[in-house]
Amino acid sequence: MDHDVYDLYGVQGASGPYNGMDAAELSVAWQKSRHSNSQGSCVEFARLPGGEVAVRNSRFPDGPALVYTRAEIEAMLLGVKDGEFDHLVG
Repeated sequence: MDHDVYDLYGVQGASGPYNGMDAAELSVAWQKSRHSNSQGSCVEFARLPGGEVAVRNSRFPDGPALVYTRAEIEAMLLGVKDGEFDHLVG
């Protein structure tokens, strides 16, 4: 499948954020939940300049980042707030 690739500033043909890229390649401010514990059991989120949201595992900060659209993150957060995923940790 052929995709147009844009960098973080919308320049076509440059490499931009993509799923599985090294999180260390993203120059962003990562945020973790205040409910995280000292053992690093959390995921971290970062808003990208194009509006997407990157997610990484805090135990592997240089590992892969997953990149989601704002709509995808919004749908996930609404599901979490509604308790749709409670069975995964219960």
